[in-house]
Amino acid sequence: MKIRKRKLTLAEKLYLPAIIRGLMLTFRHLFRRAVTLQYPEQKHPLPDYYRGLPGLVKDQDDRIKCVGCFLCEWICPPKAITIKSQEISTNVEKGPKEFEIDFLRCIMCGYCEEVCPEEAIFMTHHYELVGTSRAEMVYDKEQLLQLGGVRRDDIKKWDRAAGKPGQQMSAAQLPEPVLPNGASA
Repeated sequence: MKIRKRKLTLAEKLYLPAIIRGLMLTFRHLFRRAVTLQYPEQKHPLPDYYRGLPGLVKDQDDRIKCVGCFLCEWICPPKAITIKSQEISTNVEKGPKEFEIDFLRCIMCGYCEEVCPEEAIFMTHHYELVGTSRAEMVYDKEQLLQLGGVRRDDIKKWDRAAGKPGQQMSAAQLPEPVLPNGASA
């Protein structure tokens, strides 16, 4: 089977239509108003779904929400997270003794945020990260807590674990279960 090539026209041989289309596009952009931000004084507004640097969070009572379950370390594709856990005095499982993220390895994928059962790690809107050495790019627990800030926690697991009265939810306070078809049980 022989395939025949189509003969090019004179205009196609000279590339004239392609050149004219390219020049038209250039002239259209030439007369548009330029959009320039004077960075770092002016910053581009970030959308709500933007995933920046991951940060650890505390609850409103200044307790670290992380329980040292190692799920974020296990799920991290580039293995940028390292955790060492310890027993803590609040009767709640354990907590992180050391928590480090190597931002030279981190790809800001958000898997750590998705897998965390305690909502202790969040993707922040911070994207500026500067370091003069490799050691400065490894953030420890305190730096990550500063990056993450405080998030409200309505569960109050520390109060329930300590057996404080009045902190258990009654049957009337529990949310009504919803079936998969959207109907209430």
